[in-house]
Amino acid sequence: MSEELIRLTATEAAARLQRREVSPLDLVEAAAARIAAVEPALNALPTLCLDRARDHARRLMRGEGREAAGDPGWLGGLPVTIKDLTDVAGVRTTYGSPLFRDHVPARSHPLVERIERLGGIVIAKSNTPEFGAGGSTFNEVFGRTRNPWNTALTCGGSTGGGAVSVATGEAWLAHGSDHAGSLRRPGTYCSVVGLRPSPGRVTRGTPNNLFSPLSVQGPMARCVADVALFLDTMAGWDPLDPLTHDAPAVPYARAVAEAERHKPRRVAFSADFGGALPVDRETREICAREVRRFEELGCAVEEFAPDLGDLQEAFLVLRSQHFVVDREQQLRDHRELLKPDIVWNTERGLRETPSRLAWAERERAAWCRRMAAMFAEFDVFVTPGAATPAFDVMLRHPESVGGARLENYMAASMLNAAITVAGCPAAAVPCGFDRHGRPVGLQIAAPPRRDERALAAAALFEGLTGLDKLLPVEPRAGVVPAVE
Repeated sequence: MSEELIRLTATEAAARLQRREVSPLDLVEAAAARIAAVEPALNALPTLCLDRARDHARRLMRGEGREAAGDPGWLGGLPVTIKDLTDVAGVRTTYGSPLFRDHVPARSHPLVERIERLGGIVIAKSNTPEFGAGGSTFNEVFGRTRNPWNTALTCGGSTGGGAVSVATGEAWLAHGSDHAGSLRRPGTYCSVVGLRPSPGRVTRGTPNNLFSPLSVQGPMARCVADVALFLDTMAGWDPLDPLTHDAPAVPYARAVAEAERHKPRRVAFSADFGGALPVDRETREICAREVRRFEELGCAVEEFAPDLGDLQEAFLVLRSQHFVVDREQQLRDHRELLKPDIVWNTERGLRETPSRLAWAERERAAWCRRMAAMFAEFDVFVTPGAATPAFDVMLRHPESVGGARLENYMAASMLNAAITVAGCPAAAVPCGFDRHGRPVGLQIAAPPRRDERALAAAALFEGLTGLDKLLPVEPRAGVVPAVE
């Protein structure tokens, strides 16, 4: 029965829970068995809380904690994983940092409280780079997380553990966060769906960067319908987060079920923003070919991208201020315990001048205006989900992309970061595999607060490829392909 249950989609499993054909405890035990089987090869879920999950399952089965039953996003006892940047009451939460190696929070993050109130059962914390900084998931506390399609490769970052957990059937849904692609790149590398919601769609709880739209919380799953279901679980106003707003009148799961009504008329596609960004050659070719699948739906697909201008530099300036707010005191007191990426980001931010910050804000505003002009003509904007396929798991970041050496670890993230800066929702959806068997995906972006449009387009595309049917995947050993 466990084998059958882990192959259910989250939507199917939630429906079976609703009909009482299976119990929450059945699903917790199925997840536990799957974790025991595959985790030794992957290291995706270093902290388990199965007894806590079983207690929650039994409460639901007694009829307790079901006040939200019937609300959009009700999960009914479905096991989920929570990224190890996010507090779960009574569960070790390290943020991937030696500074918090033994940290056990007394209270859960507001988003975790919401997920549990809507019937999600937390079974594990998923691995992440230290404080979420990095394009490959590893840290000094738990080590490296490996890609299930080829365990010699990275799963991406920073929601790498979450991506692996849903790709392999360890859980049906994974929570994550995204600043410069941390839901979208792991989704692409692991051939699952990762959604960066619009800022304000999902509460971030109480971060010190409370008024910045760069970092968001969001869902990950094996298919678009499941991501929409989990977004319904997460979405809504939170008095602790002033950027949040009410959940939509039409649930996202319904918008995806009725995706044909939201079908894009015109699709803009760019593989590399007119050559402005380095992208792996085969990735460009695969994405340029697969985006044409939209034409099978009657959509017009056209090559177009707004001018990036100096956005890459502006993004680094803006991002560095996030690190100053979050890490300045830790840099002062514990510099030797912080990974080089965090030191680099924070020290860069401390060197910026007010004039440079003002310049970056003007660049951000100009970029948002150019994106708005594009969306006045096109319904969605599509790019590769990542600039390069999964790379050696032992590397912090790819050393080069498309033959161009990278100046810093963020240089491979600008396909995603450009969407971040514009405040747009974006879904990463699988589109195929390269000749080495590494997953490749598309990033489908929509205008701000039009999350349903990005999800519907992703669902229509997914229906053409059928790649979600390949999951869950068994971990596969492999080798690192030679760099061309």
